[in-house]
Amino acid sequence: MKTKMMKVAKWLGTGSKKKMFAIRTMAVLFVSAVVVLAYSGITYAADFMSVVKPVVNLINALVNPLLAIVGAGGVIFCIMLGVKYATAEEPQEREKRKQSLKTAIIGYLLIFILVVVLKLSIGPLTEWMQNSSRTENVSTSQTTPSTN
Repeated sequence: MKTKMMKVAKWLGTGSKKKMFAIRTMAVLFVSAVVVLAYSGITYAADFMSVVKPVVNLINALVNPLLAIVGAGGVIFCIMLGVKYATAEEPQEREKRKQSLKTAIIGYLLIFILVVVLKLSIGPLTEWMQNSSRTENVSTSQTTPSTN
């Protein structure tokens, strides 16, 4: 298996126009298959919600501990970088540590904001999915001829 993967990687590494065309064609076919499956799956949205509900519950259960871990880790890391910045003696070293501290603070804030956005967006996204599954089921039942 590993040798087959190495051969494929080597084949992909040596690019020619025919290979690039084949790769693009496979990518288009893959994306097309995903789109077809996604649209055909809309009619089975009720089944999809039975899969989504445990995932949403898991994410809701993990968000608060994740916020605590990110908060504690970020604060400790920023304090360590602040101490290193304060103890730096040479101007180049001081500037380098200052930039590291800025980068850490920006990264910390971005992670915190993204986790909060995740927590705030889960409710509306699940509501949207439930509403779309209801409207799809209603439109499907209206277009189906009655058997009476």
